[in-house]
Amino acid sequence: MTSLQYKPAAQLTKRGRIHILRAMSDPAAPTLPKSWPFEEAQKLVERLAASGKPDALFETGYGPSGLPHIGTFGEVARTSWVRRAFTELTGKPSKLLAFSDDMDGLRKVPDNLPNKDMLANYLGQPLSRIPDPFGTHASLGAHNNARLQAFLDGFGFEYEFASATDYYAAGRFDASLRLILERHDEIVAVIKPTLGAERQATYSPLLPIHPQTGVVMQVRIDQWDADAGTIFWTDPTNGERFETLVTGGAAKCQWKADWAMRWHALGVDYEMSGKDLIDSVRLSGRICRILGSSPPVGFTYELFLDEQAQKISKSKGNGLGVDEWLRYAPPESLSQYMFNQPGRAKRLYFDVIPKAVDEYIANAAKSLTQAEPERATNPAWHIHAGRVPNAAFSPVSFAMLLNLASVVNAENPDILWGFIRRYSPDATPETMPMLARLVDYALVYYRDFIAPKKQFRAPDATERAALDDLATALRATPATATAEELQNLLYDIGKRHPFAELRGFFACLYQVLLGQPDGPRFGQFIALYGVAETVALIDARLAATA
Repeated sequence: MTSLQYKPAAQLTKRGRIHILRAMSDPAAPTLPKSWPFEEAQKLVERLAASGKPDALFETGYGPSGLPHIGTFGEVARTSWVRRAFTELTGKPSKLLAFSDDMDGLRKVPDNLPNKDMLANYLGQPLSRIPDPFGTHASLGAHNNARLQAFLDGFGFEYEFASATDYYAAGRFDASLRLILERHDEIVAVIKPTLGAERQATYSPLLPIHPQTGVVMQVRIDQWDADAGTIFWTDPTNGERFETLVTGGAAKCQWKADWAMRWHALGVDYEMSGKDLIDSVRLSGRICRILGSSPPVGFTYELFLDEQAQKISKSKGNGLGVDEWLRYAPPESLSQYMFNQPGRAKRLYFDVIPKAVDEYIANAAKSLTQAEPERATNPAWHIHAGRVPNAAFSPVSFAMLLNLASVVNAENPDILWGFIRRYSPDATPETMPMLARLVDYALVYYRDFIAPKKQFRAPDATERAALDDLATALRATPATATAEELQNLLYDIGKRHPFAELRGFFACLYQVLLGQPDGPRFGQFIALYGVAETVALIDARLAATA
């Protein structure tokens, strides 16, 4: 995995923060940089001002029954951006806790794991007690926790990992678990109305772990002793009665209560979650208040949709994975995609990749000419922790590289570099490393998605006349014409012919000449591909469709 380094918040220099605060103190300037991470961070600033707390704790949650996925990346990246904005605004210390609920019972065997028959024997047991089907770690939970940490480390995130099993066993939640016993009925009263009749009859915020089978038991709690810190329950399979301590890892909380208990016990100040958890956040917040704490500041992000605009699901396997994205584009582009409008539902499929790449390139280039604090509104500033590298520059867009690869049927980077050097003589893989990366990605994307779908059409009479006119005009155009001059020429040609709309002429260029439904500015394509080569391309397509 290509590493995209996220600079630790603690290492940010004071210089950038001072500049932002000066701008914020200027009555003529906006109160905050117009960027959603700063808006979120301001909520946290107000929370700490009210509480007097000297530092902030951010949390992200992970269910290790499955492997880390693109949603995991999105939540940690977005939380990291808010954390960085908080540091810029206040200079106060903070920490991001990546919490794994590895005491959760295995409900079903995931399709993407080996040794399914073996795993089926451990249904209901905590993930940290189930043998690792890969045979590399002490448990399934430990294996997936290691995968999570490797995943986050690969992107350079700064975080502290936390295991529910470790926290429960070490007694870090003991005081809060006893408090849940003391306020058991109040908590049940919050959750009970949201349950069906059968679950209402058995619900308790606490789940004992069976001392004989190791299963996390979802059973009725017959009684509890708050002073002793124990719960009494009956095994429904044989009627045997047990008394279980709620402390020391002998029991765990149901998940809404568990979420609230963590917020209370750890003093979590900020945690974001998906739209599908809105009701859970509300209920957990009520429980957190019953325990005596204010729930953290939160942000609700929208869900990702697949190619058919259906919600992406780990169990369905629809949508797009991190490894798949990184096969076709640099990690910075995935960050750009995650940064854009997190409160709006978005399609997450292969066809969104080129736009995300070019948005990142444009933002990275723009940031190099922006002054503070305007630069803090730029997504690239957040993606690179305020240190956008000069190497992020590319004189050629990803979409343009894809069009070039399509026309020349490129099979290796040298073919593309031959055209690139003519367009930008100083460009080399060494002087423009981002462009070099994009060339390699473009070849893979072209081979997998564009080449199989290329579909040329014949021009109609109006289009044929316009294309012939364009070829004639280009023959009289010097090879050194700029992209802008060529684009103006295209406008002139399109206006001379009876297209209902000018965009109809450009659609003709893409569909007749490139075999694609659309594309970037065609003037730049001609400048990159070559004036004479474009004339030859037009002549060939007109001859082939005569």
